[in-house]
Amino acid sequence: MELSVEISKYPLADDYIPAIKSFIDRLNDINGLSVVGNTMSTQVFGDYDLVMDTLKKEIRYSYEQFGKAIFVCKFIGVNLDPALNPHGEGE
Repeated sequence: MELSVEISKYPLADDYIPAIKSFIDRLNDINGLSVVGNTMSTQVFGDYDLVMDTLKKEIRYSYEQFGKAIFVCKFIGVNLDPALNPHGEGE
């Protein structure tokens, strides 16, 4: 099963950019995930288990390294990666 997730991270700190950048960089390092960022959110696409296992690990790491943050996530059970679906069509 494939999964698409849209994530917005809101660190509760004045110096918030390193916390956001670290989270996105770590997601980009995972083989098998497609990560697309914009100014409002980060989208993650891939195998359901890989995406969920990665998010579990990386959200925990983020809390441990950077402290308080709010994560807002939206999930859809299909891969909507624009690289695979240039016309916005689901599988």
